[in-house]
Amino acid sequence: MVDGEPPRIGGRAALRPEDRMSMKGKRVLVTGATDGIGLRSAIRLAEMGASLHIAGRNPEKLARASALVAEAAGGAPPATYLADLSTMEGVRSLADAVKTNCTSLDVLLNNAGAIFPKRQVTADGLEATFALDHLSYFLLTHLLLDTLKAAPGRARVVNVASAAHRGAKLDFDDLQSERGYSAWRAYQRAKLCNLYFTYELAGRVDPAQIKVNCLHPGFVASNFGGGAGGLFGWVLGAAKRLAAIDPAKGAETPVYLCSSPELEDVSGRYFDKCKAVPSSEQSYDVEARKHLWAVSERLTGIMP
Repeated sequence: MVDGEPPRIGGRAALRPEDRMSMKGKRVLVTGATDGIGLRSAIRLAEMGASLHIAGRNPEKLARASALVAEAAGGAPPATYLADLSTMEGVRSLADAVKTNCTSLDVLLNNAGAIFPKRQVTADGLEATFALDHLSYFLLTHLLLDTLKAAPGRARVVNVASAAHRGAKLDFDDLQSERGYSAWRAYQRAKLCNLYFTYELAGRVDPAQIKVNCLHPGFVASNFGGGAGGLFGWVLGAAKRLAAIDPAKGAETPVYLCSSPELEDVSGRYFDKCKAVPSSEQSYDVEARKHLWAVSERLTGIMP
């Protein structure tokens, strides 16, 4: 169980694909795989021999991603799933479909996420950022735990978080951002939830069966936040033009966490640039993460 800041490990630059553990025969599910780092991660993992399962909510983009992943895999098409992960029904449908297609899963890369310039409510009555960026990770992972445990080796859960979690603090009386919505604050809180979820899950699963880690991919020049308008959209677009990195570069850390043999015994850590680094002081609040777990069980219907 992670109760304090993690020590640094590794410390060297990301391994080249040819130096990494072969992913041949490994089944990998990537959510949000039609754009940005999700797509680039799926392509890289396919190049390394993994059997890809990719999920997205746009059928045209999913078809394009499938073709790109198949090309990277030398012609072998990935399993594709059309799913809206902002709804709990969408998450459950994806989990059911994955379990129908495979009896075991080696890697779950929780990547789907978004930022919403105006407050939106999902079909479940949940604020969209919290639902998509946190609850989808929580519920999908829970529903696939037995499938992950069935993997012949140690399975991996990799959660794409963000350095945006720094400075955030959860307000358990307003998790749905009903009092004065701010797109950036809602996103920061959701990314803090990713840290809490990672650390708590790492303490609950058998480390001999499943390893759980999370990461900051960098500020990536992707379609993330592409629908934002007004001042927020302008600022985000300007920041991307000035400072964002290429999606292929942003995929390096997720791919590293999914594949590197250096991490066989590493769990409950936060990574940046393929190195384990301390997350924010707030992210190590054990009481808060346990409280969030209980709330998430209730909101996703896992527990009444």
